Amino acid sequence: MVTAASVWDKAGKIVAYRGIIRDITDRKTLEQRLFQAQKMEAIGTLAGGIAHDFNNILGVILGYTELLMDDLPEGSQEHLNTRQILTAAERAKELVKQILAFSRQSKGERKPVKLSTVINEALRLLRSTLPSTIEIRQDIRVDPGADVVLADVTRLHQVMMNLGANAAHAMQKNGGIMDVILDEVYLDAGDVVDHKEIKPGPYLRLTVSDTGHGISPEVMERIFDPFFTTKTPGEGTGMGLAVIHGIVKDHDGDITAYSRPGKGSSFHVYLPRLEEEAELKTTLTEEIPGGSERILLVDDESALTQVGKQILERLGYEVEGKSNSLEALEVFRNEPDRFHLIISDVTMPQMTGIQLAIEAKRIRPRVPFILCSGFSTAITKEEIKSIGVNDFVMKPIIKGELARVVRRVLDENKE
Repeated sequence: MVTAASVWDKAGKIVAYRGIIRDITDRKTLEQRLFQAQKMEAIGTLAGGIAHDFNNILGVILGYTELLMDDLPEGSQEHLNTRQILTAAERAKELVKQILAFSRQSKGERKPVKLSTVINEALRLLRSTLPSTIEIRQDIRVDPGADVVLADVTRLHQVMMNLGANAAHAMQKNGGIMDVILDEVYLDAGDVVDHKEIKPGPYLRLTVSDTGHGISPEVMERIFDPFFTTKTPGEGTGMGLAVIHGIVKDHDGDITAYSRPGKGSSFHVYLPRLEEEAELKTTLTEEIPGGSERILLVDDESALTQVGKQILERLGYEVEGKSNSLEALEVFRNEPDRFHLIISDVTMPQMTGIQLAIEAKRIRPRVPFILCSGFSTAITKEEIKSIGVNDFVMKPIIKGELARVVRRVLDENKE
């Protein structure tokens, strides 16, 4: 930026220019970052809105697939084929969770997670997308059961997929080898000096290495900066490693990188290992509970109402389904003691699920109420508590999860 003025002599001639030249590179960079941040925020808002509708679609797919599986002989080819549909739909469900996490609409639940399982699932997806010129080598050096961390599994999956995608990008021209190693290390007081904001103790170390073109020292200093990228437009946003860095730090871990130009790169992710034995969820083997109570099911998506009604009826419940919240309220007002539980979507026209819960509680204060939504910011925990809702479930809901929530709420709220 140049600010200048003319210097005149006594005869009125310009003899010089006097001024200031300012380097505004930093300002222009900040402007570009602000523009990029606004764009990312807009994408996040859009993603959150799409997630609601997409979760409803997935709810129909998951629901009818589970009903179909119940009707097919276990072990038959048809049953196995349907299981593949269910698996794909469940992956889509996890993908929507990632989208919501990215758009900051969802805080994932932390639970004990086997890191080797996350690695296996991510590599299975990567293998199907990478060219044959890239070889993936996997080495798990941790004893079975000793690879457990307390984490949000979706965000860990995101870390692994991003590191794998970056390694593959570095080798896309000439091919190469991607090494994925999981081992256990103990960081003492001296070791953690090199790792900011982490405590001494046992850690699991995930290493993703490639034999690609490497990273120069100048670039290495900025690789975790938001919006910094060496990729051409359309290949990357500069957010991948920044997001990974944030996820790892949020899990009380650390990430380091080493590289030499022409010699490849290595990224090391350190996550605190759970020392005590953790009970991992095995929902597939759990018995699915049922009952005989009467339930009022409300969702403006008629397909979801129909599939939910069938699932609950197969569990033994008597269900009345409504796709209009005003009609549902009228049915409840006419016979308030007929229903043992109300299950309602949050986002509905004319009357939302929150408003329905408030009105139903006015008619019968102790009626158990469960709210469901495909969009996590539609309601807060404080709102749920203030209006007396007993539970909140994110869509899409699989049969086992629905059965357990319904049974628990009914048992805890017997009048």
